[in-house]
Amino acid sequence: MQIAFEPVAGADRGDLQQVVKNYDVRGLVGDTLTEPLITALGAATADELKLAGEELVIGHDMRDSSPTYARAFAAGARARAANIVHIGLCSTDMNYYASGARGAAAAMFTASHNPSTYNGIKISRAGARGISFDTGLAAIRDRAAEYLDGGIPAATTAGTETEIDVLAAYAAYLRELVDLSAIRPLKIVVDAGNGMGGLTVPAVLGDASDLPKLPLEIVPMYFELDGTFPNHEANPLDPKNLVDLQRRVVEEGADLGLAFDGDADRCFVVDEQGEPVSPSAVSAIVATREIARASAEGEDDIHVIHNLLTSRYVEETIEAAGATPVRTRVGHSLIKAEMARTGAVFGGEHSAHYYFRDFWGADNGMLAAMHVLATVGSNGEPVSAIAARNTPYFSSGEINSTVEDVPAAYERLVTALGPGGVGADMDELDGITFSSGGRDWWWANIRPSNTEPLLRLNVEAVSEELMVRVRDRALELIRA
Repeated sequence: MQIAFEPVAGADRGDLQQVVKNYDVRGLVGDTLTEPLITALGAATADELKLAGEELVIGHDMRDSSPTYARAFAAGARARAANIVHIGLCSTDMNYYASGARGAAAAMFTASHNPSTYNGIKISRAGARGISFDTGLAAIRDRAAEYLDGGIPAATTAGTETEIDVLAAYAAYLRELVDLSAIRPLKIVVDAGNGMGGLTVPAVLGDASDLPKLPLEIVPMYFELDGTFPNHEANPLDPKNLVDLQRRVVEEGADLGLAFDGDADRCFVVDEQGEPVSPSAVSAIVATREIARASAEGEDDIHVIHNLLTSRYVEETIEAAGATPVRTRVGHSLIKAEMARTGAVFGGEHSAHYYFRDFWGADNGMLAAMHVLATVGSNGEPVSAIAARNTPYFSSGEINSTVEDVPAAYERLVTALGPGGVGADMDELDGITFSSGGRDWWWANIRPSNTEPLLRLNVEAVSEELMVRVRDRALELIRA
Protein backbone atom coordinates (compact mmCIF):
# COMPACT_ATOMS: atom_id res chain seq x y z
CA MET A 1 0.00 0.00 0.00
CA GLN A 2 1.11 3.55 -0.67
CA ILE A 3 1.36 5.96 2.24
CA ALA A 4 -0.21 9.39 1.82
CA PHE A 5 2.25 10.86 4.31
CA GLU A 6 4.75 9.66 6.86
CA PRO A 7 3.98 9.42 10.59
CA VAL A 8 4.15 12.84 12.25
CA ALA A 9 5.76 13.67 15.57
CA GLY A 10 6.85 16.76 17.47
CA ALA A 11 5.62 20.32 16.98
CA ASP A 12 4.32 19.64 13.46
CA ARG A 13 1.86 17.12 14.81
CA GLY A 14 -0.49 19.62 16.47
CA ASP A 15 -2.73 18.62 19.37
CA LEU A 16 -5.82 16.55 18.60
CA GLN A 17 -6.90 16.47 22.24
CA GLN A 18 -7.08 20.26 22.36
CA VAL A 19 -8.57 21.04 18.96
CA VAL A 20 -11.44 18.53 18.75
CA LYS A 21 -14.25 20.19 20.70
CA ASN A 22 -17.84 19.19 21.44
CA TYR A 23 -19.24 20.47 18.14
CA ASP A 24 -16.30 21.32 15.88
CA VAL A 25 -12.54 21.52 15.51
CA ARG A 26 -10.87 24.73 16.70
CA GLY A 27 -7.25 25.65 17.41
CA LEU A 28 -4.28 27.97 16.99
CA VAL A 29 -2.90 28.14 13.45
CA GLY A 30 0.47 26.41 13.15
CA ASP A 31 0.46 25.50 16.84
CA THR A 32 -2.31 23.21 18.02
CA LEU A 33 -3.73 23.12 14.48
CA THR A 34 -1.24 22.06 11.79
CA GLU A 35 -1.41 20.88 8.17
CA PRO A 36 -0.48 17.25 8.96
CA LEU A 37 -3.16 17.16 11.65
CA ILE A 38 -5.70 18.59 9.19
CA THR A 39 -4.73 16.00 6.56
CA ALA A 40 -5.17 13.21 9.11
CA LEU A 41 -8.59 14.61 10.06
CA GLY A 42 -9.57 14.65 6.38
CA ALA A 43 -8.68 10.99 5.99
CA ALA A 44 -10.40 10.10 9.27
CA THR A 45 -13.56 11.99 8.24
CA ALA A 46 -13.73 10.13 4.94
CA ASP A 47 -13.44 6.81 6.78
CA GLU A 48 -15.81 7.58 9.66
CA LEU A 49 -18.52 8.94 7.34
CA LYS A 50 -17.95 6.14 4.80
CA LEU A 51 -17.21 8.55 1.96
CA ALA A 52 -15.28 6.23 -0.36
CA GLY A 53 -16.76 7.00 -3.77
CA GLU A 54 -19.02 9.66 -2.25
CA GLU A 55 -18.93 13.46 -2.44
CA LEU A 56 -17.37 15.64 0.25
CA VAL A 57 -18.04 19.37 -0.10
CA ILE A 58 -15.21 21.59 1.17
CA GLY A 59 -15.51 25.35 1.63
CA HIS A 60 -13.56 27.98 3.54
CA ASP A 61 -13.71 31.50 4.90
CA MET A 62 -11.36 34.43 4.26
CA ARG A 63 -8.71 33.62 6.90
CA ASP A 64 -5.17 33.44 5.47
CA SER A 65 -4.76 29.82 6.56
CA SER A 66 -8.16 28.60 5.35
CA PRO A 67 -7.34 27.76 1.67
CA THR A 68 -4.20 25.86 2.73
CA TYR A 69 -6.06 23.92 5.39
CA ALA A 70 -8.90 23.15 2.98
CA ARG A 71 -6.41 21.65 0.50
CA ALA A 72 -4.69 19.65 3.26
CA PHE A 73 -8.03 18.21 4.39
CA ALA A 74 -8.94 17.39 0.80
CA ALA A 75 -5.66 15.54 0.33
CA GLY A 76 -6.36 13.29 3.29
CA ALA A 77 -9.95 12.64 2.27
CA ARG A 78 -8.99 11.92 -1.35
CA ALA A 79 -6.36 9.45 -0.18
CA ARG A 80 -9.22 7.55 1.41
CA ALA A 81 -11.27 7.73 -1.84
CA ALA A 82 -13.64 10.61 -1.10
CA ASN A 83 -14.64 12.70 -4.14
CA ILE A 84 -13.90 16.31 -3.25
CA VAL A 85 -16.19 19.15 -4.37
CA HIS A 86 -14.49 22.48 -3.65
CA ILE A 87 -16.86 25.44 -3.30
CA GLY A 88 -14.11 27.92 -2.34
CA LEU A 89 -14.86 31.08 -0.40
CA CYS A 90 -18.21 30.75 1.35
CA SER A 91 -20.15 31.43 4.51
CA THR A 92 -20.93 28.51 6.80
CA ASP A 93 -24.58 28.55 5.76
CA MET A 94 -23.48 28.43 2.10
CA ASN A 95 -21.56 25.30 3.04
CA TYR A 96 -24.71 23.88 4.62
CA TYR A 97 -26.65 24.78 1.48
CA ALA A 98 -24.22 22.80 -0.68
CA SER A 99 -24.38 19.88 1.74
CA GLY A 100 -28.17 19.92 1.78
CA ALA A 101 -28.77 20.54 -1.91
CA ARG A 102 -26.26 17.89 -3.01
CA GLY A 103 -27.00 15.40 -0.25
CA ALA A 104 -23.28 15.32 0.53
CA ALA A 105 -21.09 15.48 3.61
CA ALA A 106 -19.28 18.79 4.06
CA ALA A 107 -16.39 20.48 5.82
CA MET A 108 -16.21 24.22 6.44
CA PHE A 109 -12.90 25.85 7.37
CA THR A 110 -13.53 28.72 9.73
CA ALA A 111 -13.00 29.80 13.31
CA SER A 112 -16.26 31.76 13.22
CA HIS A 113 -15.95 34.80 15.52
CA ASN A 114 -12.53 33.88 16.96
CA PRO A 115 -9.46 36.08 16.32
CA SER A 116 -7.28 35.68 13.23
CA THR A 117 -4.79 33.43 15.01
CA TYR A 118 -7.42 30.68 15.14
CA ASN A 119 -8.95 28.40 12.56
CA GLY A 120 -11.12 25.31 12.64
CA ILE A 121 -13.49 22.91 10.88
CA LYS A 122 -17.25 22.47 11.03
CA ILE A 123 -18.08 18.99 9.71
CA SER A 124 -21.53 17.93 8.48
CA ARG A 125 -22.95 14.61 7.43
CA ALA A 126 -24.93 14.51 4.18
CA GLY A 127 -27.91 16.85 4.26
CA ALA A 128 -26.18 19.38 6.56
CA ARG A 129 -26.68 17.11 9.59
CA GLY A 130 -24.45 18.07 12.47
CA ILE A 131 -21.76 15.99 14.15
CA SER A 132 -20.92 16.31 17.82
CA PHE A 133 -18.19 14.74 19.92
CA ASP A 134 -20.53 11.93 20.93
CA THR A 135 -21.89 11.30 17.42
CA GLY A 136 -18.72 11.12 15.36
CA LEU A 137 -16.11 13.74 16.26
CA ALA A 138 -14.50 11.57 18.95
CA ALA A 139 -14.21 8.69 16.48
CA ILE A 140 -12.75 11.01 13.84
CA ARG A 141 -10.22 12.28 16.38
CA ASP A 142 -9.16 8.75 17.31
CA ARG A 143 -8.77 7.67 13.67
CA ALA A 144 -6.74 10.82 12.95
CA ALA A 145 -4.42 9.97 15.85
CA GLU A 146 -3.77 6.55 14.30
CA TYR A 147 -2.94 8.17 10.96
CA LEU A 148 -0.56 10.65 12.58
CA ASP A 149 1.20 7.73 14.27
CA GLY A 150 1.27 5.30 11.34
CA GLY A 151 0.68 7.31 8.17
CA ILE A 152 -2.35 7.22 5.91
CA PRO A 153 -2.76 4.11 3.74
CA ALA A 154 -3.95 5.24 0.33
CA ALA A 155 -7.08 3.64 -1.10
CA THR A 156 -6.75 1.55 -4.25
CA THR A 157 -8.29 4.40 -6.24
CA ALA A 158 -7.95 7.97 -5.01
CA GLY A 159 -10.97 10.23 -4.97
CA THR A 160 -11.66 12.88 -7.59
CA GLU A 161 -11.50 16.65 -7.19
CA THR A 162 -13.77 19.26 -8.78
CA GLU A 163 -14.67 22.93 -8.23
CA ILE A 164 -18.13 24.51 -8.35
CA ASP A 165 -19.68 27.91 -7.50
CA VAL A 166 -22.82 27.78 -5.35
CA LEU A 167 -23.28 31.47 -4.45
CA ALA A 168 -25.95 32.24 -7.06
CA ALA A 169 -27.95 29.09 -6.30
CA TYR A 170 -27.70 29.74 -2.56
CA ALA A 171 -28.96 33.31 -2.98
CA ALA A 172 -31.83 32.20 -5.21
CA TYR A 173 -32.86 29.53 -2.71
CA LEU A 174 -33.05 32.01 0.17
CA ARG A 175 -35.08 34.40 -1.98
CA GLU A 176 -37.56 31.56 -2.54
CA LEU A 177 -37.92 30.97 1.20
CA VAL A 178 -38.53 34.62 2.13
CA ASP A 179 -40.08 36.92 -0.46
CA LEU A 180 -38.94 40.52 0.08
CA SER A 181 -40.05 41.86 -3.29
CA ALA A 182 -43.20 43.59 -1.99
CA ILE A 183 -41.95 45.12 1.28
CA ARG A 184 -41.79 48.87 1.74
CA PRO A 185 -38.41 50.44 0.91
CA LEU A 186 -35.92 50.01 3.75
CA LYS A 187 -32.52 51.51 4.37
CA ILE A 188 -30.24 49.10 6.20
CA VAL A 189 -26.67 49.36 7.42
CA VAL A 190 -24.79 46.06 7.32
CA ASP A 191 -21.56 45.42 9.22
CA ALA A 192 -19.87 42.33 7.77
CA GLY A 193 -16.89 42.67 10.11
CA ASN A 194 -14.55 41.87 7.17
CA GLY A 195 -16.06 38.39 7.26
CA MET A 196 -18.03 36.31 4.79
CA GLY A 197 -21.10 38.53 4.98
CA GLY A 198 -19.14 40.76 2.60
CA LEU A 199 -19.66 38.04 -0.01
CA THR A 200 -23.17 36.85 0.80
CA VAL A 201 -25.04 40.08 1.58
CA PRO A 202 -24.49 41.65 -1.86
CA ALA A 203 -25.58 38.39 -3.53
CA VAL A 204 -28.71 37.77 -1.44
CA LEU A 205 -29.91 41.27 -0.52
CA GLY A 206 -28.10 43.43 -3.05
CA ASP A 207 -27.46 43.47 -6.77
CA ALA A 208 -24.38 41.22 -7.02
CA SER A 209 -26.39 38.47 -8.67
CA ASP A 210 -28.88 38.18 -11.53
CA LEU A 211 -31.81 38.18 -9.10
CA PRO A 212 -34.43 40.97 -9.24
CA LYS A 213 -33.54 44.09 -7.28
CA LEU A 214 -35.11 44.31 -3.83
CA PRO A 215 -36.50 47.51 -2.26
CA LEU A 216 -33.45 47.75 -0.02
CA GLU A 217 -30.81 50.46 0.22
CA ILE A 218 -27.74 48.82 1.73
CA VAL A 219 -25.07 50.89 3.45
CA PRO A 220 -22.03 48.56 3.62
CA MET A 221 -19.54 48.50 6.46
CA TYR A 222 -16.33 46.43 6.37
CA PHE A 223 -17.37 44.30 3.39
CA GLU A 224 -13.73 43.73 2.35
CA LEU A 225 -12.83 40.08 3.06
CA ASP A 226 -9.91 40.24 5.47
CA GLY A 227 -9.12 37.45 7.90
CA THR A 228 -6.96 39.77 10.02
CA PHE A 229 -10.14 41.66 11.04
CA PRO A 230 -8.57 45.15 10.85
CA ASN A 231 -11.62 47.05 12.13
CA HIS A 232 -12.98 44.95 14.98
CA GLU A 233 -13.45 41.29 15.90
CA ALA A 234 -16.17 39.62 13.87
CA ASN A 235 -18.07 38.76 17.06
CA PRO A 236 -21.27 40.79 17.36
CA LEU A 237 -22.13 39.00 20.62
CA ASP A 238 -19.56 41.29 22.28
CA PRO A 239 -21.17 44.76 22.63
CA LYS A 240 -17.95 46.60 21.78
CA ASN A 241 -18.07 45.16 18.27
CA LEU A 242 -21.51 46.68 17.63
CA VAL A 243 -20.49 50.26 18.43
CA ASP A 244 -19.54 51.23 14.85
CA LEU A 245 -22.80 49.83 13.49
CA GLN A 246 -24.91 51.52 16.14
CA ARG A 247 -23.36 54.90 15.39
CA ARG A 248 -23.70 54.48 11.64
CA VAL A 249 -27.37 53.47 11.79
CA VAL A 250 -28.21 56.69 13.61
CA GLU A 251 -26.00 58.82 11.33
CA GLU A 252 -27.60 57.37 8.22
CA GLY A 253 -31.16 57.57 9.54
CA ALA A 254 -31.47 53.92 8.62
CA ASP A 255 -34.41 51.67 9.43
CA LEU A 256 -32.16 49.07 11.06
CA GLY A 257 -28.69 47.57 11.14
CA LEU A 258 -27.44 44.02 10.69
CA ALA A 259 -24.14 42.60 11.98
CA PHE A 260 -22.74 39.25 10.89
CA ASP A 261 -20.04 37.19 12.56
CA GLY A 262 -16.91 35.99 10.75
CA ASP A 263 -18.44 33.02 8.94
CA ALA A 264 -21.80 34.84 8.56
CA ASP A 265 -23.94 32.11 10.08
CA ARG A 266 -25.09 34.41 12.89
CA CYS A 267 -26.84 37.75 12.48
CA PHE A 268 -27.51 40.46 15.08
CA VAL A 269 -30.05 43.26 14.67
CA VAL A 270 -29.82 46.91 15.73
CA ASP A 271 -32.93 49.12 15.71
CA GLU A 272 -33.28 52.58 14.16
CA GLN A 273 -32.14 54.20 17.42
CA GLY A 274 -28.95 52.17 17.45
CA GLU A 275 -30.13 49.83 20.21
CA PRO A 276 -29.44 46.09 19.95
CA VAL A 277 -32.42 43.79 19.47
CA SER A 278 -32.09 40.66 21.60
CA PRO A 279 -31.74 37.31 19.80
CA SER A 280 -34.75 36.15 21.85
CA ALA A 281 -36.86 38.90 20.29
CA VAL A 282 -35.63 37.86 16.85
CA SER A 283 -36.49 34.24 17.71
CA ALA A 284 -40.03 35.27 18.68
CA ILE A 285 -40.45 37.29 15.46
CA VAL A 286 -39.21 34.49 13.21
CA ALA A 287 -41.11 31.79 15.12
CA THR A 288 -44.37 33.70 14.61
CA ARG A 289 -43.78 33.88 10.85
CA GLU A 290 -42.72 30.26 10.46
CA ILE A 291 -45.66 28.97 12.52
CA ALA A 292 -48.08 31.08 10.48
CA ARG A 293 -46.63 29.74 7.23
CA ALA A 294 -46.82 26.13 8.38
CA SER A 295 -50.39 26.64 9.61
CA ALA A 296 -51.39 28.18 6.28
CA GLU A 297 -50.05 25.06 4.57
CA GLY A 298 -52.34 22.88 6.68
CA GLU A 299 -50.01 21.66 9.42
CA ASP A 300 -51.63 21.17 12.80
CA ASP A 301 -48.81 19.65 14.87
CA ILE A 302 -46.13 22.32 14.68
CA HIS A 303 -43.03 22.32 16.86
CA VAL A 304 -40.53 25.12 17.50
CA ILE A 305 -37.27 24.68 19.37
CA HIS A 306 -35.79 27.16 21.81
CA ASN A 307 -32.83 26.58 24.09
CA LEU A 308 -33.21 27.07 27.82
CA LEU A 309 -31.47 30.48 27.76
CA THR A 310 -33.93 32.22 25.45
CA SER A 311 -36.49 34.52 27.03
CA ARG A 312 -39.63 33.08 28.57
CA TYR A 313 -41.44 35.23 26.00
CA VAL A 314 -40.21 32.97 23.20
CA GLU A 315 -42.03 30.00 24.73
CA GLU A 316 -45.12 32.10 25.33
CA THR A 317 -45.07 33.31 21.71
CA ILE A 318 -44.81 29.76 20.36
CA GLU A 319 -47.75 28.61 22.48
CA ALA A 320 -49.86 31.67 21.64
CA ALA A 321 -49.34 30.97 17.94
CA GLY A 322 -50.70 27.46 18.37
CA ALA A 323 -47.44 25.50 18.23
CA THR A 324 -45.57 23.30 20.69
CA PRO A 325 -42.37 24.69 22.24
CA VAL A 326 -39.46 22.28 22.69
CA ARG A 327 -36.93 23.38 25.33
CA THR A 328 -33.39 22.12 24.73
CA ARG A 329 -29.85 22.36 26.01
CA VAL A 330 -27.42 24.78 24.39
CA GLY A 331 -25.47 23.34 21.49
CA HIS A 332 -25.28 23.49 17.72
CA SER A 333 -25.27 19.79 16.80
CA LEU A 334 -27.71 18.96 19.59
CA ILE A 335 -30.27 21.43 18.28
CA LYS A 336 -29.83 20.17 14.73
CA ALA A 337 -30.59 16.68 16.04
CA GLU A 338 -33.68 17.96 17.85
CA MET A 339 -34.83 19.74 14.70
CA ALA A 340 -34.68 16.39 12.89
CA ARG A 341 -36.26 14.41 15.73
CA THR A 342 -39.24 16.73 16.22
CA GLY A 343 -39.66 18.00 12.66
CA ALA A 344 -39.61 21.52 14.11
CA VAL A 345 -40.18 24.35 11.64
CA PHE A 346 -37.76 26.66 13.45
CA GLY A 347 -35.27 26.79 16.29
CA GLY A 348 -33.82 29.81 18.07
CA GLU A 349 -30.87 30.24 20.41
CA HIS A 350 -29.86 33.09 22.73
CA SER A 351 -26.55 33.28 20.83
CA ALA A 352 -28.24 34.33 17.54
CA HIS A 353 -28.13 30.93 15.90
CA TYR A 354 -31.41 30.36 14.03
CA TYR A 355 -32.36 26.98 12.56
CA PHE A 356 -34.86 26.29 9.78
CA ARG A 357 -36.58 23.11 8.66
CA ASP A 358 -36.62 24.48 5.12
CA PHE A 359 -32.83 24.77 5.35
CA TRP A 360 -32.23 21.12 6.25
CA GLY A 361 -32.55 21.92 9.95
CA ALA A 362 -29.32 23.94 9.82
CA ASP A 363 -28.71 27.45 11.10
CA ASN A 364 -28.76 30.44 8.79
CA GLY A 365 -28.27 34.01 10.00
CA MET A 366 -29.08 35.49 6.60
CA LEU A 367 -32.45 33.75 6.53
CA ALA A 368 -33.28 35.08 10.01
CA ALA A 369 -32.32 38.59 8.86
CA MET A 370 -34.64 38.23 5.86
CA HIS A 371 -37.53 37.30 8.15
CA VAL A 372 -36.86 40.42 10.22
CA LEU A 373 -36.75 42.56 7.07
CA ALA A 374 -40.04 41.02 5.93
CA THR A 375 -41.64 41.83 9.28
CA VAL A 376 -40.39 45.41 9.33
CA GLY A 377 -41.15 45.96 5.68
CA SER A 378 -44.73 44.69 5.90
CA ASN A 379 -45.93 47.41 8.30
CA GLY A 380 -45.12 50.97 9.25
CA GLU A 381 -43.79 50.31 12.73
CA PRO A 382 -40.16 51.12 13.55
CA VAL A 383 -37.93 48.27 14.62
CA SER A 384 -37.73 49.67 18.16
CA ALA A 385 -41.50 49.23 18.61
CA ILE A 386 -41.44 45.70 17.22
CA ALA A 387 -38.47 44.81 19.44
CA ALA A 388 -40.09 46.29 22.56
CA ARG A 389 -43.24 44.24 21.99
CA ASN A 390 -41.11 41.12 21.77
CA THR A 391 -38.96 41.97 24.82
CA PRO A 392 -41.40 42.37 27.74
CA TYR A 393 -39.12 40.87 30.41
CA PHE A 394 -35.74 41.69 31.90
CA SER A 395 -32.55 39.72 31.29
CA SER A 396 -29.07 39.85 32.78
CA GLY A 397 -27.32 38.62 29.68
CA GLU A 398 -24.58 36.04 30.12
CA ILE A 399 -22.14 36.76 32.96
CA ASN A 400 -18.98 34.67 33.28
CA SER A 401 -17.18 34.03 36.57
CA THR A 402 -13.85 32.24 37.06
CA VAL A 403 -14.50 29.41 39.51
CA GLU A 404 -11.87 26.87 40.52
CA ASP A 405 -14.20 24.64 42.56
CA VAL A 406 -17.37 24.24 40.50
CA PRO A 407 -18.97 21.51 42.70
CA ALA A 408 -18.60 23.73 45.78
CA ALA A 409 -20.22 26.65 43.93
CA TYR A 410 -23.10 24.40 42.84
CA GLU A 411 -23.59 23.25 46.43
CA ARG A 412 -23.82 26.86 47.65
CA LEU A 413 -26.36 27.69 44.93
CA VAL A 414 -28.52 24.63 45.62
CA THR A 415 -28.49 25.26 49.38
CA ALA A 416 -29.47 28.91 49.05
CA LEU A 417 -31.79 28.91 46.05
CA GLY A 418 -33.17 25.36 45.85
CA PRO A 419 -36.07 23.72 47.69
CA GLY A 420 -34.22 23.91 51.01
CA GLY A 421 -33.43 27.60 50.54
CA VAL A 422 -35.74 30.14 48.88
CA GLY A 423 -37.76 27.23 47.49
CA ALA A 424 -37.08 27.55 43.78
CA ASP A 425 -37.68 24.57 41.51
CA MET A 426 -34.58 23.00 39.96
CA ASP A 427 -33.76 21.11 36.80
CA GLU A 428 -30.46 19.90 35.35
CA LEU A 429 -31.21 19.87 31.63
CA ASP A 430 -28.08 21.98 31.07
CA GLY A 431 -26.14 22.99 34.16
CA ILE A 432 -28.65 23.94 36.87
CA THR A 433 -31.75 26.05 36.28
CA PHE A 434 -33.57 27.52 39.29
CA SER A 435 -37.06 28.85 38.65
CA SER A 436 -39.75 30.47 40.74
CA GLY A 437 -43.25 30.77 39.30
CA GLY A 438 -46.25 32.87 40.12
CA ARG A 439 -46.77 36.56 39.64
CA ASP A 440 -43.19 37.50 40.57
CA TRP A 441 -41.50 34.81 38.47
CA TRP A 442 -37.81 34.49 37.72
CA TRP A 443 -35.32 31.92 36.51
CA ALA A 444 -31.55 31.60 36.73
CA ASN A 445 -29.34 29.17 34.83
CA ILE A 446 -25.75 28.37 35.78
CA ARG A 447 -23.68 26.32 33.30
CA PRO A 448 -20.01 25.36 33.33
CA SER A 449 -17.80 26.18 30.37
CA ASN A 450 -16.59 23.17 28.38
CA THR A 451 -13.09 24.57 27.97
CA GLU A 452 -12.36 26.99 30.85
CA PRO A 453 -12.81 27.14 34.65
CA LEU A 454 -15.87 29.35 34.23
CA LEU A 455 -19.47 29.35 35.33
CA ARG A 456 -21.92 31.15 33.07
CA LEU A 457 -24.93 32.86 34.66
CA ASN A 458 -28.14 33.91 32.88
CA VAL A 459 -31.09 35.41 34.76
CA GLU A 460 -34.51 36.61 33.61
CA ALA A 461 -37.40 38.02 35.63
CA VAL A 462 -40.74 39.73 35.28
CA SER A 463 -39.29 43.02 36.59
CA GLU A 464 -35.90 44.67 36.40
CA GLU A 465 -35.67 45.05 40.17
CA LEU A 466 -36.28 41.33 40.69
CA MET A 467 -33.81 40.37 37.96
CA VAL A 468 -31.09 42.49 39.58
CA ARG A 469 -31.80 41.01 43.01
CA VAL A 470 -31.61 37.42 41.76
CA ARG A 471 -28.57 38.16 39.59
CA ASP A 472 -26.60 39.74 42.42
CA ARG A 473 -27.48 36.96 44.88
CA ALA A 474 -26.46 34.26 42.38
CA LEU A 475 -23.15 36.01 41.63
CA GLU A 476 -22.48 36.33 45.36
CA LEU A 477 -22.94 32.58 45.76
CA ILE A 478 -20.91 31.71 42.66
CA ARG A 479 -17.98 33.91 43.61
CA ALA A 480 -17.92 33.23 47.38
